[in-house]
Amino acid sequence: MVELVLSTAGVRFAISPLEEVIGVVRGWLGRRRLPGGGGWLGGPRVDVPELAAVLGARHYITEFLSPPPETAETTAAEQLRRVRGTPPGQVRVELGMVDADLSGLPARAGEARDLLAEQLERVWRDVVEPEWPRMREVLAADIAYRARRLGEHGVAGVFDGLHPRVRLTGDSVLVDIAARQRLELDERGLLLVPSVFAWPSVGVVTVAPWQPTLLYPARGVAGLWTEPSTAQGALAGVVGRTKAMLLTTLDRPAATTELAARLGLAKATVSAHLTALRAAGLTATTRQGHRVLYRRTELGDALCAGIG
Repeated sequence: MVELVLSTAGVRFAISPLEEVIGVVRGWLGRRRLPGGGGWLGGPRVDVPELAAVLGARHYITEFLSPPPETAETTAAEQLRRVRGTPPGQVRVELGMVDADLSGLPARAGEARDLLAEQLERVWRDVVEPEWPRMREVLAADIAYRARRLGEHGVAGVFDGLHPRVRLTGDSVLVDIAARQRLELDERGLLLVPSVFAWPSVGVVTVAPWQPTLLYPARGVAGLWTEPSTAQGALAGVVGRTKAMLLTTLDRPAATTELAARLGLAKATVSAHLTALRAAGLTATTRQGHRVLYRRTELGDALCAGIG
């Protein structure tokens, strides 16, 4: 059990592109799974033997390969710069904690770091980046949901339903994993990072000097690579085919660009229909950084459930 004592410390959210890179490689190795995405994980792979050796460990796979992101807008390029800037001493300590055979890595910590960073970048560029817009929408939607819970119910609302192994007791976040540790959080608080590839696990970053972080499965992952179902005739008869498609697709929040890509429509067309749906009270918007996410309202949910 890991106990993270919040005391007066707060929580914040961020998105980690490199966490998804790590998740992909771990998925190739059978260490992680993806609801509804088994076929995608079975696609073309990148040959990254040294990175795979590190990420094949059962209990510890380093922190420097996926440094905790600063904000929800953190990019893969920014994280890769931080990976390459990790002091060799920190790299040596963390690689020494990995429970796997790393004899294939260069002996010098700096050289090992640079090789692993290059392989991370290859997986990002060739595998994750083409899918990133859709993946990022899921992560941003999760953060928007948790932020609403925080505003409506306080910190307790954030952790309610976050993961079966995570619960808030008093001022402490308890994470039911094999490690045993009690950490009093400092002014940085606790960083919460949703992940597409975390399912079904949960992870904790407590190694100094990194920001204490809780990694958890994002909501809506199961439908990430499934095509939206064709709108039901009755619903289409009420609001029109395109609006019906948008409403049924908005079972999770999404931005105009993602909706256009998923439905094969022009962005301007989607925008016009979303504006009409919002005026009718069937959708609402949530701002996440510079992004605007659309979601169904309770009225929209009721309409879809009643005649969809």
